[in-house]
Amino acid sequence: MRVVAVVVAYNRRELLLECLSGLQRQSRRPDGVVIVDNASDDGSAEAASSAMPDADVVRLPANSGGAGGFAVGIRRAVITQRADLVWVMDDDTVPTPLALESLLRAIAEVRERPAIAASRVVWSDGLDHPMNTPRTKPFARRSERRDAAKAGGFPVRSASFVSLLIDATAVREKGLPVAEYFLWNDDFEFTARILRHRRGIFVPQSVVVHKTKTRADTDADPGERFYYEVRNKLWLFRTSSALAWYETPLYLAATARRWLRTYLRSPDRRVIARTFAAGWRDGTRRSPRDNEQYLASIGLDGSLVAPAHEDGAPRDLSA
Repeated sequence: MRVVAVVVAYNRRELLLECLSGLQRQSRRPDGVVIVDNASDDGSAEAASSAMPDADVVRLPANSGGAGGFAVGIRRAVITQRADLVWVMDDDTVPTPLALESLLRAIAEVRERPAIAASRVVWSDGLDHPMNTPRTKPFARRSERRDAAKAGGFPVRSASFVSLLIDATAVREKGLPVAEYFLWNDDFEFTARILRHRRGIFVPQSVVVHKTKTRADTDADPGERFYYEVRNKLWLFRTSSALAWYETPLYLAATARRWLRTYLRSPDRRVIARTFAAGWRDGTRRSPRDNEQYLASIGLDGSLVAPAHEDGAPRDLSA
């Protein structure tokens, strides 16, 4: 199977180089690498091209956020690079040498190939990163639990984009991440949409280091970015096919608790209240635009995120 890694970068040049070095040290190296640079102004794209001359470096003239970057990169991997499996990560993710080999071994050992396999994500101190712990799938069938146990893990319902191996067939069937999410909840919506009717597994033997500034959970004080958490979660509940009818009230309740904790723990509750109001307004009054329309609205080529199955055949976007 042809594996293509996708790395989304934005103004973290040194961390990006660490990430690429980790890819080069893999015991089973990816067959191709796509690097999407979100209009960095710190020389990230140039440094990536120098460090990995064979990589497909996509330089975007405007910042499309993590969601837009992954939408562009995943499509590039599936269509231009003709990937069977897409391995995605942020530029502050450093895979350990056995990360990809462990993912591939895990999906080869199960009877039904999962649509998604998620790595174990640790912080710089080696402890599990709470921000990137996959959600366990409730009510998983016995066969799913048995297959996941072969990998030493468990069936997952959703996972983060920090080291995720995705079946390209699932991308063609279920589509790309929603680019207008920009950041936050894009990975939740995308993986939950794919895994609503497909299997996913957590593979703890595959380890990556997520070098965030702090080892914080998802309800840590986000400041102005809380807007995206609120708007995008409301978009997910209102417009996405990711959740079954019986799951929605459970996730709504969990989300309400998380928002309340964020407010109570924030050192500046006025910012949280203001961004909550703005996110609520935009999340309830409108829906996300399709990917092509959104990219065009910020001055990017919408064909970069055209549906991967649009004409039933690969389309070369390398020009």
